[in-house]
Amino acid sequence: MYMVRKGMLMYEREIKELQKIIDDSKAIVFFGGAGVSTESGIPDFRSADGLYNQKYKYSPEQVVSHSFFMKYPEVFYEFYKDKMMCLDAKPNAAHNKLSELEKSGKLKAVVTQNIDGLHQKAGSKTVYELHGSIHRNYCMKCGKSYDANYVKKQNGIPYCECGGMIKPDVVLYEEGLDGNVINAAIRAIASADTLIIGGTSLTVYPAASFVDYFHGKHLVVINKLETGKTVNAELSINAPIGEIMSGIIV
Repeated sequence: MYMVRKGMLMYEREIKELQKIIDDSKAIVFFGGAGVSTESGIPDFRSADGLYNQKYKYSPEQVVSHSFFMKYPEVFYEFYKDKMMCLDAKPNAAHNKLSELEKSGKLKAVVTQNIDGLHQKAGSKTVYELHGSIHRNYCMKCGKSYDANYVKKQNGIPYCECGGMIKPDVVLYEEGLDGNVINAAIRAIASADTLIIGGTSLTVYPAASFVDYFHGKHLVVINKLETGKTVNAELSINAPIGEIMSGIIV
């Protein structure tokens, strides 16, 4: 609690400006990435201490590709279960505040690049998961669904009762995004009067290009570092998103 209060004091001016924008908004959409979940203890793939900078026999980018999954499923699952299935993670201040904003009627949708399901765990209802979810898994042979706990508990490669290999419903490299999810996310962004971009470097495409569909009144960016894609934000805050969002009054 002390850390959050300290952060609120440090970013008091920015929080006040964001509060004004939120108060003036009727249809907010939040577009988020890995930085939203780092405060819940889930590593960011691309930060200095993230997964992509740790040392493995294969680079994480190789491991989480479709071809690698098909060729070396046992290595994929060793990495995936250890580094990407953070089932004990809890929603943080950012997730909780976004859920509050949705309940108040101001927030219309969350568009996320994350696969951890923490927005739903915090209570958010309208969540478009661009890269899928660790909580949905299916048999590649018969299509039967399995939850994350089942996959995590299996030794090595998880198999269906029919003998087929189970695949997580996450978008791996070399795979396309779900067209229905893309269309719903773009529609939400296009109809928003305020777009808050948070915890993302805007370097992952095609997801990063979706912000180009926003033509509303207020564009806000909250991210620890500068974004890779240039956006003309009305308000840009370089700070942990949980510290900023915790200061917002709904």
